[in-house]
Amino acid sequence: MTAQPQSEPVLIQLGARPEEAVQLVGPDTRASYPPDVLTRLHSDADVVVARYPQARSALLPLLHLVQAEDGCLTPAGIEFCSEVLELTGAEVTAVATFYSMYRREPTGTYRVGVCTNTLCAVMGGDAIMDTLREHLDIDHGETTADGTITLEHIECNAACDYAPVMMVNWEFFDNSTPSSARDLVDSLRSGAQVTPTRGAPLCTFRETERILAGFADDRPGALESSGSAGEASLAGLRYAHEHSMSAPQAVAGSPDGHPDLGAEAVAETVREKPAPAPSATVPPQPNTTETDPPTKGK
Repeated sequence: MTAQPQSEPVLIQLGARPEEAVQLVGPDTRASYPPDVLTRLHSDADVVVARYPQARSALLPLLHLVQAEDGCLTPAGIEFCSEVLELTGAEVTAVATFYSMYRREPTGTYRVGVCTNTLCAVMGGDAIMDTLREHLDIDHGETTADGTITLEHIECNAACDYAPVMMVNWEFFDNSTPSSARDLVDSLRSGAQVTPTRGAPLCTFRETERILAGFADDRPGALESSGSAGEASLAGLRYAHEHSMSAPQAVAGSPDGHPDLGAEAVAETVREKPAPAPSATVPPQPNTTETDPPTKGK
């Protein structure tokens, strides 16, 4: 028998891309909290954990809490969450590194995100991102030297009717342009008060993280319903009101909770009907006709 030639081994590199920040340990990261900070964090954590029937369910808001303290996740924050919830550091880190909302590197006062998903990209999102990278002299994921702006690509945030969309600390800036984006970051860096398209005036990234941890949002107008959705999102509801449209009333149900539709309606629903012939639903393939013989082996 002839010996089979040996194939070259295929090497597969597992793990993160070289440019991806995955380490929570760095030269300036906090390894532990001083006693006064621990006392304050424990007080806040008690409030958060008490909201859940199982303590470990509070992990996500607690990660926001420690991120509010440090501006990103640190070994000190991971250790704190582990201790409070009686989880291992590996369990906490596995969750923390799964979600993109948890930062692994220091974050600026304002986290500026540009949506570059398909619709926003073709509407100008890519141009906005290129403009900001050049204007701020930083790349995706980097922070300006003054610590004010961290620039990032963001995934779709369900505001496609206002594309292209930017978000600053998770607040919407709709129908953005390269010019408006440049003016926005200049205002943020100058210390001016900026109000998003919808919602209350901006607060800092760390203040936003505390709100996401479940604490009160005390900004003026934060709880006003007028800031919950824009006109384009409410177009369907407005049309329904103008034409006196409403959802159908629920039908009184049987004791088991299912609507009592009546025997005739049930019979119509479950009536057996013959399946359509394949030729009636499956169109012929391109460059073939219904009379072409089938290809052997298919």
